[in-house]
Amino acid sequence: MSTSIDDLLSFGEEPAGEDVRPSGGGRSRALLRTAAVTAAVVVVVVVGLRAVGLKVPLWIVVAGVLAVLAVRRVTTALSPPPPLRAGARAPAGEEPGTWNWSARDALRTAINGWERPLDWSADNRERFTERILPRLGELADERLRQRHGVTRESDPARARSVLGEPLWTFLTTPARRPPSPRDLAAIVAELEKI
Repeated sequence: MSTSIDDLLSFGEEPAGEDVRPSGGGRSRALLRTAAVTAAVVVVVVVGLRAVGLKVPLWIVVAGVLAVLAVRRVTTALSPPPPLRAGARAPAGEEPGTWNWSARDALRTAINGWERPLDWSADNRERFTERILPRLGELADERLRQRHGVTRESDPARARSVLGEPLWTFLTTPARRPPSPRDLAAIVAELEKI
């Protein structure tokens, strides 16, 4: 079984082997709520129509209310996320003037989970050592565990031989400066090869 770093960065996946069934309570609760709202609106509309002297068949009023509720539900589901607040920073990589769908995009969330800390620690060795290096170490340990059944802690000698001297040194020795994007790309490529 092959696992890439992208698979490790994904979220929201259910663990394999567990039988997770959606509860019927959510659907029945939504139907009950829709029926209650429909009934309340129908009563108000019928009372209002009778107050002005109009008699409309009940089924037409119910159909009209259900149609309005359906249109409302569809437009709510299709509406874009709310605009950014004044002074709020747009997520990295988003072009101005386009819709920000990142709230629903797992890949964008994973990228932002790395991009922001990398950007934040680009010129600060301490931040890089505190924030990024442990994450890269966790990725290396996960790859070692999945492919070779070891971690850097459980069998350092074997982990060192599998990782190779440059990657081992990078993960265990704090750098004097944060690596350049090219160096970081080479490190990630080495992690992918594990």
